[in-house]
Amino acid sequence: MLRNNKWKLIISSLLILLPILAGIILWDSLPEQMATHWGTSGNANGWSSRGFAVFFLPIFLLVLHWVGLLVTAMDHKSKTQNPKVYGMAFWIVPFISLFANGIMYATAFGKTLNLPFYLSVLMGLTFVVIGNYMPKATQNRTMGIKTVWALHSEENWNKTHRFAGKVWVIGGVLFMPAGLLPLRFFPFALLVPILFGVSPALYSYLYYRKQKKNGTLIETDAAAFVKEKKVHIIASVIITVFVVLLFGFIAFTGDVSLEYGEDAFTVRATYFDDATVAYDAIESIEYRENDMPGMRAFGYASPRLLMGAFQNDEFGNYTRYSYTACDAAVILTVNGKIIVINAKTEAETKLIYDTLTEKRHMHE
Repeated sequence: MLRNNKWKLIISSLLILLPILAGIILWDSLPEQMATHWGTSGNANGWSSRGFAVFFLPIFLLVLHWVGLLVTAMDHKSKTQNPKVYGMAFWIVPFISLFANGIMYATAFGKTLNLPFYLSVLMGLTFVVIGNYMPKATQNRTMGIKTVWALHSEENWNKTHRFAGKVWVIGGVLFMPAGLLPLRFFPFALLVPILFGVSPALYSYLYYRKQKKNGTLIETDAAAFVKEKKVHIIASVIITVFVVLLFGFIAFTGDVSLEYGEDAFTVRATYFDDATVAYDAIESIEYRENDMPGMRAFGYASPRLLMGAFQNDEFGNYTRYSYTACDAAVILTVNGKIIVINAKTEAETKLIYDTLTEKRHMHE
């Protein structure tokens, strides 16, 4: 399937990576720290380095795009899939990449955007487009409403997707104005799309019960269905075990360390952006025996480390590089922004404070 659609793959991949080209061209005009995460209020609450913002999201989406298309192509039923339905899969991720990175660059240049409005319009249009294609989808295991009842009966599949198409189109149109609601209601509006997936699944089950009751259920090849289901179960178990082991490894590994130079120090972090701070940019420095992290807005959190953009009542939005096992912390004010750093132990954290205090005095 991919071989027959190689130009779509190439063009869609280039579209996903297009924001990187824009970032390279605009590099000198972009701020060192760029907003990369927004709350449901539409306000930015997480920032990343310029390099991370420009390169990471498009590359991540490209990998996601390829994996999704590869999994779809491996489904033997995709060979008989409606070309329009299969073709649609090539353009969803490029659209997301252009939209998400467009928001990021607009924010970087100081544009104030009504993010809830744009998000609701985007999601609504997406549901309308997908809803129009749903009735055309044939049975497969990668696209559509893949309930066991729909996969077990072609009639159930067709009925379910006709119903889902209507629900998604109507729901998408109704969801578009959600961004005009007062901000306090917008998070609740985001719960509505969940119904778009739940209601067709419920319809599929009820239609299956109706077929069983009326004796009209015509099942697809049951033996093939059971065999294929076993293969998918085994594959799912293998993938799940791999993911659990991977996340388990990441959760209990990683380090934060400081490298002291003549004019600046650098915080080295395993799972987050490094940060370099000039000694003469430190406006204040404080050592605390008990530090309250607050809430993570964006970054990395595990039983071992807390890193990234955080929020608490005292500092508001601030940046953190810390170990969870140590309550002590060094609080730095740098160019009006707060940075919190600690080490594995209280003694090592106190040493960071003493060293930075001495370096700061030397550069006053």
